[in-house]
Amino acid sequence: MSGETLQVYFLGTAGALPTPVRNPPCIMIRRGTDTILFDCGEGAQQQMMRARCGFTVDAIFVTHWHADHFLGIFGLVQTMSFNGRTEPLTLYGPVWVHECVETIKKIGRFNLKFPLDSVELSEGSWVRFNGYTVTAFAASHGLPALGYVLEEDPRPGRFDRERAIELGVPPGPLFGRLQRGETVKVTKDGEEREVLPSDVMGAPRPGRKIVYTGDTRPVIPALLSYGKEADLLIHDATYDESEKKRAAEFYHATAAQAGQAAAATDARVLALTHISSRYTDTVAHAAEAKAAFSGTVIIPDDLFMLDVTYRN
Repeated sequence: MSGETLQVYFLGTAGALPTPVRNPPCIMIRRGTDTILFDCGEGAQQQMMRARCGFTVDAIFVTHWHADHFLGIFGLVQTMSFNGRTEPLTLYGPVWVHECVETIKKIGRFNLKFPLDSVELSEGSWVRFNGYTVTAFAASHGLPALGYVLEEDPRPGRFDRERAIELGVPPGPLFGRLQRGETVKVTKDGEEREVLPSDVMGAPRPGRKIVYTGDTRPVIPALLSYGKEADLLIHDATYDESEKKRAAEFYHATAAQAGQAAAATDARVLALTHISSRYTDTVAHAAEAKAAFSGTVIIPDDLFMLDVTYRN
């Protein structure tokens, strides 16, 4: 349904190593009453406390099995169990996700009080939620790695109130029925007739879309296939252009390459994350991304929260 809040909490924005001001990767997305984590680096649960967003997590999607992207799951699962969680939790990710879950269960030496499940994903895999879908696409990071697209269902078109009245629909409950997709019967000039939703509703409007690349080299073709016209593109920007060769060697992207991806895919907002600990400021990152992309560029600090709005 339309009108749900869609908030992104940048709980961890560091690249590989934590810094005094940036934690390992962890993105929390809240849509309505749902809360989903994309990656869960070390210290994620402390970041949740600092952000005051609680531990109610409905699913966790991991991009790949480098430790900075999943070590936080161990502590978070134990805290959930200690707090009395009974609802199942599913961990989604590329190959080895089943082994990760089995390791969590074996190494913790505690009595897990809720079912912890695992689902292996690959490019094109999708997971259906209430009102939106999360789809996986292939990233390029030197090992099996995925990015994810969270996309809402299309919204109904705009309701043409004047046209409805013209067709004999009186203002009131029948308006709502038409907007919900129902055909209604009205009487105009002594003649009964049906009014269809298509008579008074505009074309469906897209829902909101968030794309998270995880760690990756530039993968513009995949983004064009799965993540075009994102309202928010969260892209690897580990290095600036002075370290372009290092970025290629270690399967990461530069801020300029993130900007090029945002421009090619017509993103609305570009968020640069996974910033290497070698940088004490991100001035060069911002300038290089903005040189390639005319939209909004942000480099979120840890705990920054962004409300994602509709394009139209």
